[in-house]
Amino acid sequence: MSALSNDNFSRRSLFRAAAGMAAAGTLAACGSNNGRGGSGGSGTQLVQYFHAYGEAGTEQAIKRYAAAYKKAGVSTNWITGNNFESALFAALLTAKAPDVFEFHPQLQLVKSGQVADLSDIIDPVKDDFNPNDIKSHTVDGKIYGIRMIDDPQFFYYRKSMLEKAKVGVPTTLDELLEAAAKLTTNKVKGVFLGNDFSAIQNVLIWSAGADTLDANNQIAYHTDGVVEGLKKLRTLFTSGHVLLDAPTDFWDPSALNQGLCAIQWGGMWSMPAMQKALGDDLGIFPFPKIGSAGKQSVYNGGWSMFVNAKGKNVDAAKEYVKWLWIEQKKYQEDWALSYGFHIPPRTSIANSATKLKSGLPAEGVKLFSEFGHFDNIAYDQTMQTAFADVIASSVRKNGNPEAALDTCDKKVKVELKKLFG
Repeated sequence: MSALSNDNFSRRSLFRAAAGMAAAGTLAACGSNNGRGGSGGSGTQLVQYFHAYGEAGTEQAIKRYAAAYKKAGVSTNWITGNNFESALFAALLTAKAPDVFEFHPQLQLVKSGQVADLSDIIDPVKDDFNPNDIKSHTVDGKIYGIRMIDDPQFFYYRKSMLEKAKVGVPTTLDELLEAAAKLTTNKVKGVFLGNDFSAIQNVLIWSAGADTLDANNQIAYHTDGVVEGLKKLRTLFTSGHVLLDAPTDFWDPSALNQGLCAIQWGGMWSMPAMQKALGDDLGIFPFPKIGSAGKQSVYNGGWSMFVNAKGKNVDAAKEYVKWLWIEQKKYQEDWALSYGFHIPPRTSIANSATKLKSGLPAEGVKLFSEFGHFDNIAYDQTMQTAFADVIASSVRKNGNPEAALDTCDKKVKVELKKLFG
Protein backbone atom coordinates (compact mmCIF):
# COMPACT_ATOMS: atom_id res chain seq x y z
CA MET A 1 0.00 0.00 0.00
CA SER A 2 1.28 3.39 -0.92
CA ALA A 3 1.57 6.61 0.96
CA LEU A 4 -1.04 9.31 0.61
CA SER A 5 -1.22 10.23 -3.03
CA ASN A 6 -0.92 13.95 -2.26
CA ASP A 7 2.14 13.49 -0.07
CA ASN A 8 5.41 13.52 -2.01
CA PHE A 9 7.03 11.09 0.39
CA SER A 10 7.58 7.39 -0.12
CA ARG A 11 6.43 5.02 2.62
CA ARG A 12 7.69 2.17 0.47
CA SER A 13 11.07 3.67 -0.37
CA LEU A 14 14.02 1.42 0.11
CA PHE A 15 15.45 3.57 2.83
CA ARG A 16 13.52 4.84 5.80
CA ALA A 17 13.37 8.55 6.47
CA ALA A 18 16.47 9.90 8.11
CA ALA A 19 14.18 11.15 10.85
CA GLY A 20 13.76 7.62 12.23
CA MET A 21 15.68 6.86 15.37
CA ALA A 22 17.58 10.14 15.17
CA ALA A 23 14.27 11.91 15.67
CA ALA A 24 13.71 10.04 18.91
CA GLY A 25 15.44 12.88 20.71
CA THR A 26 12.96 15.46 19.46
CA LEU A 27 9.23 15.32 20.11
CA ALA A 28 7.08 15.66 17.02
CA ALA A 29 3.38 16.05 16.36
CA CYS A 30 1.56 12.77 15.89
CA GLY A 31 -0.92 13.90 13.27
CA SER A 32 -4.23 15.66 13.58
CA ASN A 33 -6.39 12.61 12.99
CA ASN A 34 -5.70 10.37 15.97
CA GLY A 35 -8.76 8.21 15.57
CA ARG A 36 -9.17 7.77 19.29
CA GLY A 37 -12.74 6.63 19.03
CA GLY A 38 -11.48 3.17 19.92
CA SER A 39 -13.15 -0.20 19.67
CA GLY A 40 -16.05 -1.55 21.58
CA GLY A 41 -13.85 -3.34 24.07
CA SER A 42 -13.77 -2.45 27.75
CA GLY A 43 -11.15 -2.50 30.47
CA THR A 44 -7.64 -2.27 29.06
CA GLN A 45 -7.18 0.48 26.49
CA LEU A 46 -4.61 -0.04 23.73
CA VAL A 47 -3.27 2.43 21.17
CA GLN A 48 -1.93 1.41 17.75
CA TYR A 49 0.00 3.58 15.28
CA PHE A 50 -0.39 3.39 11.49
CA HIS A 51 0.88 5.68 8.76
CA ALA A 52 -1.80 7.03 6.44
CA TYR A 53 -2.05 4.64 3.51
CA GLY A 54 -3.12 6.18 0.21
CA GLU A 55 -5.65 3.56 -0.86
CA ALA A 56 -9.27 4.40 -0.16
CA GLY A 57 -10.80 2.40 2.67
CA THR A 58 -7.60 1.51 4.52
CA GLU A 59 -8.21 3.68 7.57
CA GLN A 60 -11.78 2.46 7.86
CA ALA A 61 -10.61 -1.15 7.55
CA ILE A 62 -8.04 -0.92 10.35
CA LYS A 63 -10.56 0.75 12.64
CA ARG A 64 -13.19 -1.83 11.72
CA TYR A 65 -10.86 -4.66 12.68
CA ALA A 66 -10.05 -2.96 15.99
CA ALA A 67 -13.72 -2.39 16.76
CA ALA A 68 -14.37 -6.12 16.40
CA TYR A 69 -11.93 -6.93 19.20
CA LYS A 70 -13.77 -7.36 22.51
CA LYS A 71 -11.01 -8.08 25.06
CA ALA A 72 -9.71 -4.50 25.09
CA GLY A 73 -10.46 -1.10 23.67
CA VAL A 74 -8.20 -0.33 20.71
CA SER A 75 -7.79 3.21 19.38
CA THR A 76 -5.92 4.02 16.20
CA ASN A 77 -3.53 6.90 15.65
CA TRP A 78 -3.66 7.32 11.85
CA ILE A 79 -0.70 9.56 11.14
CA THR A 80 -1.00 11.75 8.06
CA GLY A 81 1.71 13.76 6.34
CA ASN A 82 5.33 12.75 5.98
CA ASN A 83 6.28 12.50 9.64
CA PHE A 84 5.25 8.96 10.55
CA GLU A 85 8.74 7.78 11.52
CA SER A 86 9.59 10.88 13.51
CA ALA A 87 6.18 10.90 15.20
CA LEU A 88 6.46 7.22 16.08
CA PHE A 89 9.95 7.33 17.53
CA ALA A 90 9.28 10.54 19.41
CA ALA A 91 6.12 9.04 20.91
CA LEU A 92 7.96 5.90 21.99
CA LEU A 93 9.91 8.06 24.45
CA THR A 94 6.80 9.42 26.13
CA ALA A 95 4.09 8.20 28.48
CA LYS A 96 1.71 8.25 25.49
CA ALA A 97 3.73 5.68 23.57
CA PRO A 98 1.68 3.29 21.40
CA ASP A 99 1.20 -0.27 22.57
CA VAL A 100 1.27 -1.58 19.01
CA PHE A 101 2.79 -0.03 15.89
CA GLU A 102 3.63 -0.84 12.29
CA PHE A 103 7.16 -0.44 10.99
CA HIS A 104 9.96 -2.39 9.29
CA PRO A 105 12.28 -4.96 10.88
CA GLN A 106 15.17 -3.05 12.48
CA LEU A 107 17.87 -4.61 14.65
CA GLN A 108 18.14 -1.29 16.46
CA LEU A 109 14.67 -1.79 17.90
CA VAL A 110 15.58 -5.25 19.16
CA LYS A 111 18.93 -4.23 20.65
CA SER A 112 17.36 -1.32 22.51
CA GLY A 113 14.64 -3.54 23.97
CA GLN A 114 11.96 -1.49 22.25
CA VAL A 115 10.07 -4.37 20.60
CA ALA A 116 8.70 -7.45 22.31
CA ASP A 117 9.59 -11.04 21.47
CA LEU A 118 6.55 -12.49 19.70
CA SER A 119 7.90 -16.01 19.27
CA ASP A 120 5.33 -17.52 21.60
CA ILE A 121 2.39 -16.33 19.50
CA ILE A 122 4.02 -16.95 16.11
CA ASP A 123 5.69 -20.33 16.69
CA PRO A 124 2.46 -22.39 16.45
CA VAL A 125 1.81 -21.00 12.94
CA LYS A 126 5.38 -20.17 11.88
CA ASP A 127 5.35 -22.77 9.12
CA ASP A 128 2.38 -21.00 7.53
CA PHE A 129 4.42 -17.81 6.97
CA ASN A 130 6.77 -17.15 4.10
CA PRO A 131 10.11 -18.37 5.55
CA ASN A 132 11.84 -15.20 4.38
CA ASP A 133 9.37 -13.07 6.34
CA ILE A 134 10.19 -15.09 9.44
CA LYS A 135 13.94 -14.81 8.79
CA SER A 136 13.82 -11.05 8.29
CA HIS A 137 12.21 -10.62 11.73
CA THR A 138 14.37 -13.10 13.65
CA VAL A 139 17.29 -12.27 15.98
CA ASP A 140 19.09 -14.98 17.98
CA GLY A 141 16.25 -17.40 17.34
CA LYS A 142 13.52 -15.04 18.55
CA ILE A 143 10.91 -13.47 16.30
CA TYR A 144 10.18 -9.76 16.64
CA GLY A 145 7.27 -8.53 14.56
CA ILE A 146 4.59 -10.08 12.36
CA ARG A 147 4.55 -9.32 8.64
CA MET A 148 1.16 -7.97 7.53
CA ILE A 149 1.76 -7.59 3.78
CA ASP A 150 4.48 -8.36 1.26
CA ASP A 151 4.92 -5.67 -1.38
CA PRO A 152 6.97 -6.65 -4.43
CA GLN A 153 8.38 -3.81 -6.52
CA PHE A 154 9.24 -4.06 -10.21
CA PHE A 155 9.00 -2.17 -13.50
CA TYR A 156 5.63 -1.55 -15.16
CA TYR A 157 5.54 -0.77 -18.87
CA ARG A 158 3.14 0.18 -21.65
CA LYS A 159 3.15 -2.70 -24.12
CA SER A 160 1.93 -0.54 -26.99
CA MET A 161 4.74 1.99 -26.53
CA LEU A 162 7.42 -0.71 -26.57
CA GLU A 163 5.85 -2.34 -29.63
CA LYS A 164 5.66 0.97 -31.51
CA ALA A 165 9.31 1.73 -30.73
CA LYS A 166 10.30 -1.87 -31.60
CA VAL A 167 11.80 -2.30 -28.12
CA GLY A 168 12.04 -5.62 -26.30
CA VAL A 169 11.57 -6.01 -22.56
CA PRO A 170 14.97 -5.14 -21.01
CA THR A 171 16.83 -7.87 -19.13
CA THR A 172 20.10 -5.94 -18.62
CA LEU A 173 20.73 -2.39 -17.45
CA ASP A 174 22.38 -1.63 -20.81
CA GLU A 175 19.17 -2.72 -22.53
CA LEU A 176 17.13 -0.49 -20.20
CA LEU A 177 19.25 2.53 -21.18
CA GLU A 178 18.83 1.69 -24.87
CA ALA A 179 15.09 1.21 -24.44
CA ALA A 180 14.73 4.52 -22.59
CA ALA A 181 16.42 6.31 -25.50
CA LYS A 182 14.17 4.72 -28.14
CA LEU A 183 10.99 5.29 -26.09
CA THR A 184 11.59 8.97 -25.38
CA THR A 185 9.63 11.45 -27.50
CA ASN A 186 8.85 15.13 -27.17
CA LYS A 187 5.90 14.18 -24.96
CA VAL A 188 6.97 10.97 -23.20
CA LYS A 189 10.10 10.00 -21.28
CA GLY A 190 11.44 6.49 -21.60
CA VAL A 191 11.62 5.53 -17.94
CA PHE A 192 10.77 6.73 -14.43
CA LEU A 193 12.73 5.38 -11.43
CA GLY A 194 11.34 7.70 -8.77
CA ASN A 195 12.16 11.34 -8.29
CA ASP A 196 15.52 10.84 -6.59
CA PHE A 197 16.42 7.27 -7.68
CA SER A 198 16.58 6.15 -4.04
CA ALA A 199 13.66 3.77 -4.66
CA ILE A 200 15.92 1.45 -6.65
CA GLN A 201 19.01 1.59 -4.46
CA ASN A 202 18.74 -1.93 -3.03
CA VAL A 203 17.80 -3.58 -6.31
CA LEU A 204 20.80 -1.87 -7.84
CA ILE A 205 22.96 -3.80 -5.35
CA TRP A 206 21.18 -7.12 -5.85
CA SER A 207 21.04 -6.81 -9.64
CA ALA A 208 24.81 -6.29 -9.65
CA GLY A 209 25.18 -9.69 -7.96
CA ALA A 210 26.06 -8.15 -4.59
CA ASP A 211 24.21 -7.83 -1.28
CA THR A 212 23.75 -5.22 1.42
CA LEU A 213 25.54 -7.23 4.14
CA ASP A 214 27.03 -10.72 4.07
CA ALA A 215 26.29 -13.63 6.40
CA ASN A 216 28.81 -12.23 8.89
CA ASN A 217 27.16 -8.82 8.90
CA GLN A 218 29.98 -7.21 6.98
CA ILE A 219 29.70 -4.82 4.02
CA ALA A 220 28.82 -6.67 0.81
CA TYR A 221 27.58 -3.85 -1.45
CA HIS A 222 30.97 -2.33 -2.38
CA THR A 223 31.77 -4.28 -5.55
CA ASP A 224 32.86 -3.55 -9.10
CA GLY A 225 29.38 -4.48 -10.29
CA VAL A 226 27.74 -1.88 -8.05
CA VAL A 227 30.23 0.75 -9.24
CA GLU A 228 29.36 -0.17 -12.83
CA GLY A 229 25.65 0.17 -12.04
CA LEU A 230 26.13 3.59 -10.47
CA LYS A 231 28.00 4.80 -13.55
CA LYS A 232 25.26 3.56 -15.88
CA LEU A 233 22.57 5.20 -13.75
CA ARG A 234 24.52 8.45 -14.00
CA THR A 235 24.48 8.07 -17.78
CA LEU A 236 20.72 7.50 -17.66
CA PHE A 237 20.17 10.43 -15.30
CA THR A 238 21.92 12.85 -17.67
CA SER A 239 20.56 11.34 -20.89
CA GLY A 240 17.32 13.25 -21.10
CA HIS A 241 15.49 9.93 -21.39
CA VAL A 242 14.39 9.63 -17.76
CA LEU A 243 11.41 11.35 -16.15
CA LEU A 244 12.58 13.69 -13.39
CA ASP A 245 10.52 15.76 -10.94
CA ALA A 246 7.25 13.94 -11.58
CA PRO A 247 4.16 15.33 -9.81
CA THR A 248 4.09 12.25 -7.55
CA ASP A 249 6.78 9.71 -6.70
CA PHE A 250 7.20 6.07 -7.74
CA TRP A 251 4.64 4.76 -5.25
CA ASP A 252 1.86 6.45 -7.22
CA PRO A 253 0.87 5.05 -10.66
CA SER A 254 0.15 8.47 -12.18
CA ALA A 255 3.37 8.81 -14.19
CA LEU A 256 2.60 5.72 -16.28
CA ASN A 257 -1.17 6.06 -16.22
CA GLN A 258 -1.03 9.63 -17.52
CA GLY A 259 1.45 8.82 -20.28
CA LEU A 260 4.38 10.75 -18.81
CA CYS A 261 6.67 7.74 -19.30
CA ALA A 262 6.72 4.35 -21.00
CA ILE A 263 8.30 2.40 -18.13
CA GLN A 264 7.88 3.08 -14.38
CA TRP A 265 9.29 1.52 -11.24
CA GLY A 266 6.48 0.81 -8.81
CA GLY A 267 4.89 -1.52 -6.28
CA MET A 268 2.36 -4.30 -6.71
CA TRP A 269 -0.07 -2.24 -4.65
CA SER A 270 -0.54 0.02 -7.72
CA MET A 271 -1.52 -2.82 -10.04
CA PRO A 272 -5.34 -2.53 -9.76
CA ALA A 273 -5.24 1.22 -10.46
CA MET A 274 -2.89 0.69 -13.40
CA GLN A 275 -5.03 -2.11 -14.83
CA LYS A 276 -8.12 0.06 -14.52
CA ALA A 277 -6.42 2.87 -16.41
CA LEU A 278 -4.48 0.85 -19.00
CA GLY A 279 -6.26 -2.48 -19.30
CA ASP A 280 -4.23 -5.08 -21.17
CA ASP A 281 -1.65 -2.49 -22.26
CA LEU A 282 0.38 -3.22 -19.14
CA GLY A 283 3.31 -5.50 -18.42
CA ILE A 284 5.91 -5.97 -15.69
CA PHE A 285 9.54 -7.04 -15.45
CA PRO A 286 12.19 -7.23 -12.70
CA PHE A 287 15.09 -4.81 -12.32
CA PRO A 288 17.57 -5.84 -15.03
CA LYS A 289 20.89 -7.46 -14.25
CA ILE A 290 24.11 -5.44 -14.15
CA GLY A 291 27.35 -6.84 -15.49
CA SER A 292 28.43 -10.44 -15.95
CA ALA A 293 27.87 -11.33 -12.28
CA GLY A 294 24.47 -9.68 -12.12
CA LYS A 295 21.00 -11.15 -11.63
CA GLN A 296 17.56 -9.69 -12.14
CA SER A 297 15.94 -8.68 -8.86
CA VAL A 298 12.67 -7.71 -7.24
CA TYR A 299 12.52 -5.87 -3.93
CA ASN A 300 9.98 -7.07 -1.41
CA GLY A 301 8.83 -4.19 0.73
CA GLY A 302 5.97 -4.36 3.17
CA TRP A 303 4.91 -3.48 6.70
CA SER A 304 5.02 -5.43 9.95
CA MET A 305 3.29 -5.19 13.30
CA PHE A 306 5.32 -4.74 16.50
CA VAL A 307 4.51 -4.63 20.20
CA ASN A 308 6.09 -1.93 22.34
CA ALA A 309 8.10 -3.90 24.93
CA LYS A 310 8.35 -0.80 27.12
CA GLY A 311 4.63 -0.16 27.15
CA LYS A 312 2.26 -0.57 30.07
CA ASN A 313 0.14 -3.29 28.45
CA VAL A 314 2.58 -5.68 26.80
CA ASP A 315 0.61 -8.86 27.44
CA ALA A 316 -2.68 -7.30 26.37
CA ALA A 317 -1.01 -5.85 23.25
CA LYS A 318 0.43 -9.24 22.32
CA GLU A 319 -3.00 -10.81 22.79
CA TYR A 320 -4.53 -8.25 20.41
CA VAL A 321 -1.79 -8.72 17.82
CA LYS A 322 -2.23 -12.47 18.06
CA TRP A 323 -5.98 -12.12 17.56
CA LEU A 324 -5.76 -9.82 14.55
CA TRP A 325 -2.59 -10.88 12.71
CA ILE A 326 -2.55 -14.59 13.61
CA GLU A 327 -6.13 -15.73 14.17
CA GLN A 328 -8.27 -13.47 11.96
CA LYS A 329 -7.44 -14.73 8.49
CA LYS A 330 -10.43 -12.98 6.94
CA TYR A 331 -9.07 -9.60 8.06
CA GLN A 332 -5.55 -10.51 6.95
CA GLU A 333 -6.85 -11.41 3.49
CA ASP A 334 -8.97 -8.28 3.33
CA TRP A 335 -5.99 -6.09 4.26
CA ALA A 336 -3.75 -7.68 1.63
CA LEU A 337 -6.16 -7.87 -1.29
CA SER A 338 -8.97 -5.33 -0.96
CA TYR A 339 -6.91 -2.12 -1.05
CA GLY A 340 -4.48 -2.56 -3.91
CA PHE A 341 -2.71 -5.89 -4.45
CA HIS A 342 -0.25 -7.33 -1.95
CA ILE A 343 0.95 -10.86 -1.33
CA PRO A 344 -0.30 -12.25 1.99
CA PRO A 345 2.66 -13.42 4.13
CA ARG A 346 0.56 -16.40 5.25
CA THR A 347 1.10 -19.19 2.73
CA SER A 348 -2.39 -20.60 3.26
CA ILE A 349 -3.97 -17.22 2.46
CA ALA A 350 -1.69 -16.56 -0.50
CA ASN A 351 -2.43 -19.98 -1.97
CA SER A 352 -6.18 -19.41 -1.84
CA ALA A 353 -6.14 -15.79 -3.05
CA THR A 354 -8.12 -15.94 -6.30
CA LYS A 355 -7.20 -12.35 -7.20
CA LEU A 356 -3.56 -13.42 -7.52
CA LYS A 357 -4.18 -16.61 -9.49
CA SER A 358 -4.22 -15.34 -13.07
CA GLY A 359 -3.09 -12.59 -15.39
CA LEU A 360 -0.70 -9.84 -14.34
CA PRO A 361 -1.16 -10.44 -10.58
CA ALA A 362 -0.04 -14.04 -11.04
CA GLU A 363 2.95 -12.81 -13.01
CA GLY A 364 3.79 -10.47 -10.13
CA VAL A 365 3.68 -13.39 -7.70
CA LYS A 366 5.96 -15.37 -10.02
CA LEU A 367 8.52 -12.55 -10.20
CA PHE A 368 8.35 -12.21 -6.42
CA SER A 369 9.02 -15.93 -5.99
CA GLU A 370 11.80 -16.11 -8.57
CA PHE A 371 13.68 -12.85 -8.05
CA GLY A 372 12.50 -11.51 -4.66
CA HIS A 373 14.80 -10.09 -2.00
CA PHE A 374 13.76 -9.30 1.57
CA ASP A 375 14.89 -6.81 4.18
CA ASN A 376 17.98 -7.66 6.20
CA ILE A 377 17.10 -6.72 9.77
CA ALA A 378 20.72 -5.66 10.41
CA TYR A 379 20.86 -3.30 7.41
CA ASP A 380 19.11 -0.48 9.21
CA GLN A 381 17.85 2.93 8.15
CA THR A 382 21.14 4.63 9.02
CA MET A 383 22.88 2.35 6.54
CA GLN A 384 20.11 2.82 3.99
CA THR A 385 20.49 6.57 4.28
CA ALA A 386 24.26 6.30 3.87
CA PHE A 387 23.77 4.43 0.59
CA ALA A 388 21.13 6.94 -0.50
CA ASP A 389 23.89 9.54 -0.20
CA VAL A 390 25.90 7.44 -2.68
CA ILE A 391 23.02 7.71 -5.15
CA ALA A 392 22.80 11.45 -4.57
CA SER A 393 26.55 11.96 -5.00
CA SER A 394 27.36 9.68 -7.93
CA VAL A 395 24.09 9.55 -9.85
CA ARG A 396 22.23 12.82 -9.33
CA LYS A 397 25.52 14.69 -9.08
CA ASN A 398 28.76 13.83 -10.84
CA GLY A 399 30.70 12.41 -7.91
CA ASN A 400 33.12 9.51 -8.08
CA PRO A 401 31.25 6.28 -7.24
CA GLU A 402 34.28 4.69 -5.54
CA ALA A 403 34.78 7.74 -3.35
CA ALA A 404 31.08 7.87 -2.52
CA LEU A 405 31.10 4.18 -1.57
CA ASP A 406 34.21 4.70 0.58
CA THR A 407 32.36 7.42 2.49
CA CYS A 408 29.33 5.15 2.82
CA ASP A 409 31.57 2.33 4.11
CA LYS A 410 32.83 4.50 6.96
CA LYS A 411 29.31 5.36 8.07
CA VAL A 412 28.09 1.77 7.79
CA LYS A 413 31.07 0.43 9.74
CA VAL A 414 30.31 2.83 12.60
CA GLU A 415 26.74 1.58 12.68
CA LEU A 416 27.81 -2.07 12.49
CA LYS A 417 30.13 -1.54 15.43
CA LYS A 418 27.25 -0.10 17.45
CA LEU A 419 25.11 -3.11 16.66
CA PHE A 420 27.65 -5.91 16.88
CA GLY A 421 30.65 -4.49 18.76
